[in-house]
Order: sequence, then C-alpha cells, then structure tokens
Amino acid sequence: MIEILKETEDWIAINKAAGLLVHRTKLAAEEKENFALQLLRDQIGQAVYPVHRLDRPTSGVLLFTKKKELLPLFKAEFSERRVEKTYLALVRGVPSSKEGCFDRALTNERSGKLQEARTDYKLVDSVEIPFNTTGRYPTSRYSLLSIQPFTGRTHQIRRHLAQARHYIIGDKKHGDNKQNKFFEKQFDLQNLLLHAFELRFQDPITQENMGIHAEIPVHFRTILKELGFPNQEV
Repeated sequence: MIEILKETEDWIAINKAAGLLVHRTKLAAEEKENFALQLLRDQIGQAVYPVHRLDRPTSGVLLFTKKKELLPLFKAEFSERRVEKTYLALVRGVPSSKEGCFDRALTNERSGKLQEARTDYKLVDSVEIPFNTTGRYPTSRYSLLSIQPFTGRTHQIRRHLAQARHYIIGDKKHGDNKQNKFFEKQFDLQNLLLHAFELRFQDPITQENMGIHAEIPVHFRTILKELGFPNQEV
C-alpha cells in the first residue's frame, strides 16, 4: 500500500518508494510492472494525475491532482519555479564548502542542446570510515547533503553531483561503480540514496502555503547508521 502524506479535495501527495515508476512506460508494459499512478488510483478509487516526476530509483514526495482540469495550475507552480524542493543524498567525499551551488549547463538528452541548470546544496553531516574503496586511500569519506534543485532538468541532481565527483551512492547510471560495488558487498545496498524529502508550495486553489515531507526510508536510514552518522534527523 502506498503511503499517503497529505490529501485534499483537489490533490494528494504520496511517499513514492525507491524503484517504483511514476506512470506506465514501454518497459513497465513489457514487464507488467506496477507503477505509482495505477497503485494510487486503485487505492483511493479515483483517477489521479502526476504533477511532476521523480526518477524511478528516487524515493520521496510525489504530488498528484485529482482533477485533470487543475493539472495546468499545479504544473505552472513547478514550471514557474515557485515550488521549493528539498532532497537528501548520500555522496562520495566531502564538498570544499558547507554550502554552495552547481550551475554548469546540462545537455538535453533528446535535443542535444545545452540548458541552464542550478542545484543548491548544504552539508548536513559527514563521516570517515576505515575502508579503502578507491584503491588509493586507507579511509573513505561520505557526506549527507540537503539539496535544492532550482531548475528541473532530467537527472539534474545526479548529473551535477557526478560532475563535481560527489557521486550519489547507488547511482547506477551517473555514479561510481567502485563505490556502488562496495556498498552492495558491505551493506547489501540495492537502492539509490537520493530521497525527495520535502515539497513546499502554495496551493493554487486555496492559496494556502503547504509543506509536505517524507521520512527517510529504512534502507537509507540503515546505511546512515552503519556508516556512523551521529545525527540522522534532518
């Protein structure tokens, strides 16, 4: 059963599990997979329409409208950058600054054109563990980052962090294979450690300011504990 975070007459927010597709794709049709839209529709007994997207391996807050005619209003909140999105990510290494931004343009994967992109981050905490995961140093360092994407490009957070060599742990497409293999062997990790923790927006119908957050999933919290992060509350 999908975890419902908040529900009104007009919209519903859920905590999407890692590995769950938002809506049907050719791959899902071939493999007869479940997807969030279908599961939620069946669970509440009515049609729902996704306002934004989360990558398949990313967990966290996902917003749907219950009325198709309201979809343009909600989508406009995102396209006009009035929505504040906060993610949590476990990454390789420690940034040189406790907060900053990545703003290198990203290539559109369909058109090949460069698009402006900006991802802000803050260092929540960092640890150093006595394992050689790269073959170069006797220890390895990791950081828990709070991340706010200002733009919404495809795989933006994952690509910006990869450019900075702060690869997200568990990222099979843009990450570091050595790190991924280490976490699979040492901690049996099968998931991407990127979580859509909070969504803040103004309800375009009631004009009420909303703040919705999804607790860190068990697999993510378990890794933080195993690595020895002193504070897992964000």
